[in-house]
Amino acid sequence: MEKMDSVLSALEDKAAKLDLELAMKKNIKLKLENDLATKNKELDRLSGYIDVLEQVRILLQKASEYAREQIRQQIEMLVTHCLQFVFGSNIEFCIELNEVRGKTEAEFYVLSTYDTIKIKTRPEDARGGGVVDIISLALRIAVIQSTNLYKDGPLILDEPAKHVSGEYIANVAQFLKQICDVFNRQIIMVTHNQYLSEIADLSYLVELRDGYSDVSIFESTL
Repeated sequence: MEKMDSVLSALEDKAAKLDLELAMKKNIKLKLENDLATKNKELDRLSGYIDVLEQVRILLQKASEYAREQIRQQIEMLVTHCLQFVFGSNIEFCIELNEVRGKTEAEFYVLSTYDTIKIKTRPEDARGGGVVDIISLALRIAVIQSTNLYKDGPLILDEPAKHVSGEYIANVAQFLKQICDVFNRQIIMVTHNQYLSEIADLSYLVELRDGYSDVSIFESTL
């Protein structure tokens, strides 16, 4: 009987250890899944940014040398204005054009000024994802305004300025307002940022309730 009790006790100890090991592995699995989801979201964001850059490159490749230079200057000026509107006057956008195997290729850079020193970096390396978000938004506007393919339609944005820090989000809101006024375009956007939702002329709140989307008019508290 004592031997059986000893065997049962050993089995219970082993079962407890296995339960603990299983719980630890479940936690590790959950963390890995969360990390994977985060990386996939970042990949989707960068993929969207790459698509915009490719559209700009195609636009520049199809233009004549003179027209290409005019477009380059216009895009640089517009994107620089957008960046400075949001982040201040010590940042500029630069496009470098190069001929590679008979084709024009464009490289994009951000010039940051610190006192009298200018530092040139790629957009993804300049001050975090917020700069990339604003450049991506500005390039979309530049492409739309530089072609006749989409003259009068609204500007549709999905989570604009998602990675812009809170201290600059008010500037982003005013920038979007200015885009509406200057280019006479309606902006339709999806956002989780309360400040951006509150500066809109009309906002809708979409909530998931029992598997259904409940839509109501969002009342601003500003």
